[in-house]
Amino acid sequence: MTARLREAANQDRFAAETERFRRELLAHCYRMVGSAHDAEDLVQETYLRAWRSYAGFEGRASIRSWLYKIATNVCLTALGPRRIRVLPSGLTGPDDGPDRPPGHVPPGEVAWLEPLPDRWTAPAADDPAAAVVARESLRLALIASLQHLPARQRAILVLREVLAFSAVETAEILGTTTAAVKSGLQRARARLHELEPEPEELLEPTDQRARALLDGYIAAFERSDAGLMAQVLRMDATLEATPFREWQAGRQKCIRMLDTYVLGAPGDWKMMATAANGQPAAVAYHRDADGAFRANGIVVLAPTATGVSHVIAFHDDPALVEMFGFPDVLA
Repeated sequence: MTARLREAANQDRFAAETERFRRELLAHCYRMVGSAHDAEDLVQETYLRAWRSYAGFEGRASIRSWLYKIATNVCLTALGPRRIRVLPSGLTGPDDGPDRPPGHVPPGEVAWLEPLPDRWTAPAADDPAAAVVARESLRLALIASLQHLPARQRAILVLREVLAFSAVETAEILGTTTAAVKSGLQRARARLHELEPEPEELLEPTDQRARALLDGYIAAFERSDAGLMAQVLRMDATLEATPFREWQAGRQKCIRMLDTYVLGAPGDWKMMATAANGQPAAVAYHRDADGAFRANGIVVLAPTATGVSHVIAFHDDPALVEMFGFPDVLA
């Protein structure tokens, strides 16, 4: 009985010391692997490994850095045999051929990036600085770029630039030298600059202009109104959607593709506002032949002061809708 009580006391102490880091560890694993589903599994594995070795944890490092060491190495092990997750723009340039319907990429041929629900990783309401850092470091354009870095460079960049671990702490987490960390960080920064030379200035999700753009996008879809869509998108807007290889650059091409192949008739779509990756987003439902509105996917917008610059839609994935806390079929 004494052993059981001791075990229960250890579990309570472990939970008290580690649970407060779960949300930020989930964000960390997501930055590493680009998949919300995989990140959730990797955090579970992190806590399982941490519990197994908790009895031997002697406080030589902070509990936070100890957990990050476990989580980072869990991610690196998982990334070894996997293909990187990408968006259509990571596969090829924008579609410049004649108008044609977008074609599905065969299942399993490409590992697609996934959006992350804001509610999974939102910091405490009384920590606005942490909230800003979390939003900026989870934006889809950055997550997509991170996936193109070698896994260890990705880890170094995230640990140093996002999480503000020192070079010494990062070397300890990765089991390497500070010189290797500094070299890896330089290479990661250079590669990230090639991929995203000038990160966009996005509106904060709480900005009324951002919500107005989201409302306009939703209304354009629900009304099948290409003219309203033109008021939402910037002239240089881009539009991409999984699981399609082709993507569009320029408002005119975006609207022509949507109007010809996607919008359909008024009432074919219903959308509800949500938030993903620190950006305004919408859950999309499409009406089937029986008139039921079935979950279709998630659309994430990049709102700027002059309109939406980038639309990324994750289509044909009802599981994503469920992950965001919405039903498979609207009542």
